Amino acid sequence: MKKKSIITLAIIAVVIVLIIVFSRPSPAPAGPEVGLISTDSGGSPTPVVVVSDTGQVSSKLSKYENAELGFSVDYPTAWEADQSPTGVTFIMPIDQTQVSTVAKLQADVTVAGGKCAFPPVTTINDRGTMTSGSNTFSMISMSNSVQGRQYFNRMYTLQHGDVCYVFTLSTIALSPESKGLTGSNVTQAQNNNKAIIDTSDSDFTTMVKSFTFIQGPAGIDETKAAPTK
Repeated sequence: MKKKSIITLAIIAVVIVLIIVFSRPSPAPAGPEVGLISTDSGGSPTPVVVVSDTGQVSSKLSKYENAELGFSVDYPTAWEADQSPTGVTFIMPIDQTQVSTVAKLQADVTVAGGKCAFPPVTTINDRGTMTSGSNTFSMISMSNSVQGRQYFNRMYTLQHGDVCYVFTLSTIALSPESKGLTGSNVTQAQNNNKAIIDTSDSDFTTMVKSFTFIQGPAGIDETKAAPTK
């Protein structure tokens, strides 16, 4: 009788173990990796298409590419690129070791639909065109002084079908008084301001000349892409 009880208990223990093992949930199938999209029935991952990128061309030159907006430009590596949905802004560094009052050096590339048109301005320093390769840019430059601040802007536009590419250089130099400059330092700051802005203007024009139309990689056909899990 005692032997039967031991056998019965052993059988019950085996049954309990089997129930525990087979009642565990099966591990979920692995889905596609983060940043990857499954594009075929086999679940093979394909990298997400990158629409914009920056890369260094040389120690002094970098390239910005935006496949979605269809262009690329070369720019000095020292510039800081900040992209937006409509283009890219470049912040140019200002040499703080020089006596100057330059407060802003900025270049923008903006893409918009419609016909190119310069903003209505009353004072235009220069107006003309610039040809680089197969591209012909329209150009205007403007300068103004407001409450001691000196403003200089140069703009280029390029029409491509029903899309307008706008290139803008914006500079601001503060009044010498606002920086506490007096005497010969005022003249030195004015000379340095001109040299700094002229260099930025030259670099900006070189960037515009490097403008190239690019075609981005073909997108994924959503009717054929396998759904992600």
